[in-house]
Amino acid sequence: MTTTTTTAPPPPTPAESLAILLRSLKLPTFARVAADVAQKAEREAWSFGQYLHHLAELEVEERRRRRIERYLRDSDLPAEKTLATLERQKLPAKVQKQLPTLCEGGFVDRGDNLLAFGLPGRGKSHLVCAIGHELVRRGRRVLFTPTYALVQRLLAAKRDLRLEKESRDLDGFDALILDDIGYVQQNRDEMEVLFTFLSERYERKTVIITSNLVFSEWDRIFKDPMTTAAAIDRLVHHSVIIEMTGPSIRNEAAKSEETRRRQLRPRPRHR
Repeated sequence: MTTTTTTAPPPPTPAESLAILLRSLKLPTFARVAADVAQKAEREAWSFGQYLHHLAELEVEERRRRRIERYLRDSDLPAEKTLATLERQKLPAKVQKQLPTLCEGGFVDRGDNLLAFGLPGRGKSHLVCAIGHELVRRGRRVLFTPTYALVQRLLAAKRDLRLEKESRDLDGFDALILDDIGYVQQNRDEMEVLFTFLSERYERKTVIITSNLVFSEWDRIFKDPMTTAAAIDRLVHHSVIIEMTGPSIRNEAAKSEETRRRQLRPRPRHR
């Protein structure tokens, strides 16, 4: 009768054991770079404290990068409307001066609002989206949404008896960008959910709003004069107001494109 013997697998090496421990502690960057950093530490005669500190820095930076990537995905910000693509020289002089401070995000930390007014085509949406991108890169959670889409989202949640949960989810964002509030002309149910939402964020979380309508025309949004006054009062208290004046950026871009196309058209040959 023959007997078979099984050979036990060799125990993990110290490096393998360390990698397992680091993964169990949810330190993937530690595990991935520990060996390479150890070689560098030996070459440069680092102390153990220097070695550990460097690994910790790499782990923190990698987590920050992944967190920002996640925040950008969750933000729904238009990818093309960034600070890099913003034609800052076409902004009003006052707005150009305000822009660096707004991008730093102190107003979000205070729970202040940002209100951008101007006629169509003045670049309001691009401006607030560019600020939104910079806020995300500085670690704030931002959500961009057309105002009508937010209203429909809240109405659906109210109908399905999950408005409280929806409100908690939205409350997780440090800043909420409501684009084109002036295009929303609600019935009473729509007006109520929007007013309630703005009231709940009052003095706690930031709302960034773009509007083609000045405040005197906001009764077209909220219908009732008392509700309109209350909404404006809450938004304006602790807010930064931006006025986007000047010619239409969209019209200028369209004219430039048309001029470029004319120049590219082949000229007829004369016989």
